[in-house]
Amino acid sequence: MHETEIHDLSDDADYAAASKQGSSSMTRSDSSKRSSSSDPEDAEVVYLKDNVTIHPTQYATERISGRLRLIKQGSSLFMTWIPYKGQGSNARLSERDKNLYTIRAVPFSEIQSIRRHTPTIGWQYVIVVLSSGLAFPPLYFYSGGVREFLATIKQHVHIVRSAEDANVFLVNNFEDPFQRTLSSLELPRSLANGTPSSSFTGSPSDGNQERQEDHVSSVQQNNRQRQKNHDPARDLSIQVLEKFSLVTRFARETTSQLFRESLVDGHGPTEKRKNNWASKDHQHQEAALNDVENVPTKVPVASDPLEFDKLTLVWGQPRQHPLGPEEWSTFLDAEGRVVDPNALKKRIFYGGVEHNLRKEVWAFLLGYYPYNSTFAERQYAVSVKKSEYGTIKNQWQSISPEQAKRFTKFRERKGLIEKDVVRTDRSLPFYEGDGNPNVRLMHDILLTYSFYNFDLGYCQGMSDLLSPLLFIMRDESEAFWCFVSLMERLGPNFNRDQNGMHAQLFALSKLVELLDSPLHNYFKQNDCLNYFFCFRWILIQFKRQFEYDKTLRLWEVLWTHYPSEHLHLYVCIAILKRNRVKIMGEQMDFDTLLKFINELSGQIDLDPVLRDAEALCVCAGENGAASIPPGTPPSLPIQDGSIYQQQDDEVL
Repeated sequence: MHETEIHDLSDDADYAAASKQGSSSMTRSDSSKRSSSSDPEDAEVVYLKDNVTIHPTQYATERISGRLRLIKQGSSLFMTWIPYKGQGSNARLSERDKNLYTIRAVPFSEIQSIRRHTPTIGWQYVIVVLSSGLAFPPLYFYSGGVREFLATIKQHVHIVRSAEDANVFLVNNFEDPFQRTLSSLELPRSLANGTPSSSFTGSPSDGNQERQEDHVSSVQQNNRQRQKNHDPARDLSIQVLEKFSLVTRFARETTSQLFRESLVDGHGPTEKRKNNWASKDHQHQEAALNDVENVPTKVPVASDPLEFDKLTLVWGQPRQHPLGPEEWSTFLDAEGRVVDPNALKKRIFYGGVEHNLRKEVWAFLLGYYPYNSTFAERQYAVSVKKSEYGTIKNQWQSISPEQAKRFTKFRERKGLIEKDVVRTDRSLPFYEGDGNPNVRLMHDILLTYSFYNFDLGYCQGMSDLLSPLLFIMRDESEAFWCFVSLMERLGPNFNRDQNGMHAQLFALSKLVELLDSPLHNYFKQNDCLNYFFCFRWILIQFKRQFEYDKTLRLWEVLWTHYPSEHLHLYVCIAILKRNRVKIMGEQMDFDTLLKFINELSGQIDLDPVLRDAEALCVCAGENGAASIPPGTPPSLPIQDGSIYQQQDDEVL
């Protein structure tokens, strides 16, 4: 089929009728079955649904609505989803975003499975997964229609429910993995080879089909009683039940890229999994688990209410390669302004930045450079800021020894800084060795900051935040001003009253309660509800949990504030949920849990955690945003055009 362009449906009869009705009910009029002019003449629209929506961010007001269609052409079925053009909330979206999410005539031969989901929070949606393992964004049916959508597909494409999850429908017209599995079940040859009695085969050739149909007719007329007693379909059901474990294995193989097995966490039907492990057919799985499964089986663990292992494909967007110089130049106009800051942030969120480009890009992410500044304006600002930095630094450099004797606060802060910098990242070549000048630069920047922000001064942990900035910027003044910008966000973490930390830990508690109430209740029962075991994660933004380069990648992702300025809280939840079975199964108290959390340092895989955090953030949506008190760090004034700015939404 030809690709369908994004089109304005304001003058479309079907769209107008749906709008007048106040809902987007399925249209089955003759006009609805006529495809658009861009489709081939023999194409027939067999299903049409208006106002099917995706959400690029966590906010319900940030949505892209469009028309979902199933189109039959010959023996093939295609699915399209086309955003409306210039209507309602779509009017605020760029053409780049609309094109990014458009689903253009995808044949069902390329679709692996469809998952139907009715969350406890929000609306019913489906996730369509390709045979490559990638998935389209969830398609939300605000006014219902999922049942009709699946029923229409079933009329034209052979689909079967997953043996493992009744909400997963496996599309079996692109390969024959099921055929391979039938052979492994040792079924009668006629069934395994795909005779008409089997509902699992693809379409035979015309000649074979006629001969098979004649054979079936003869059997039905002459051996009706025998067929009743030896019905191949009934035999198939019995033997499939006998070989249930192998069918389950097939389901896992077929959907492995959609629903990866997080066996360490035990997400899903726990008791069923235990029973399967006990069977001889799954001894190979026991061997695979030996390396990761140390959870005592005595203590049952409540299943994850959000089926967390399946949430990571809410968007289905894998981590991308880092932003490089050539691509970076496409985000700038001729004078050096960033043309589309939101698109840049989204790109960095999904891929990070190449190391040699970080100095320039980090200055934007941290607010040292305004996005609308030109090359010349930035060059001038750097010189002005360098002079200003020198003035502030001179304030403490000019303090004489006699003054220092009478300046207790200065002596205390200077002493703390001197102790901390000599033990911060000294294993890195950039800071290692005695008399390292970069250690001295870190000392000077921190002491200068204590004069710049005299109320806050210096606290332990600030050197951990400065170290990567100086490592990237390689300039004392620029590192200082980037640190100033970062502390505008994270400064409340170091307040003496700890209000900033308490606010984030409280928000974390509410989010865990929203997203995993069994885990939250476990913490409550074991006096862990203050979430102090996550204190260091939040205080220094996971600085000591990942390898240094992974920390740099994580920070630039967090600084995009996409899809939420509080993504770091969802990162906390993602890590906790990945270890929930071990935590709950071993009945960890606070001290044991704190020790376990600290021992995770260097053991966490960043990319899966980021995908999980994004999925959790999208799933929580506005309920998650409402769980975070206003002003909870990091919280900055929202600029015009920010991806976080919510506006009144129009009804399509």
